[in-house]
Amino acid sequence: MEVSIRRSKEKKLVGKRMTMSFSENKTGELWKGFMTGRKEIKNNVGTVLYSLQLYAPQFFSNFNPNTEFEKWAAIEVSDFESVPDQMETFVLEGGLYAVFIYHGAANDAADTFTYILGEWIHDSDYDLDNRPHFEILGGKIQK
Repeated sequence: MEVSIRRSKEKKLVGKRMTMSFSENKTGELWKGFMTGRKEIKNNVGTVLYSLQLYAPQFFSNFNPNTEFEKWAAIEVSDFESVPDQMETFVLEGGLYAVFIYHGAANDAADTFTYILGEWIHDSDYDLDNRPHFEILGGKIQK
């Protein structure tokens, strides 16, 4: 698996969010709602989509599949001047991020996340901090 450490700039995102847990995963419902209104977002920066998760600080050290977290389906925009009524805004802070390149179906990604959170972080010189976790879907990784 390709892994690199990259510095990313702040990104403005527009999308939809939903509270869910791993045991009550509503990802399909979230993305269906986002994709239905996506064409109304006029100031896109590129075409890549963002799947973003906001976890409580101790989410992974005290892991329970029933613990809720917030998940977003979003796209990067140039500004927040024209946000469709059914969408919300999110500012993804810039900073240093570990980037893992995954090719494959979303249904098969669990092993990759287990590796990242269970092995790679433990064996690396980095600590998991309390920032959003996100995946860039489609296209190439943008800096």
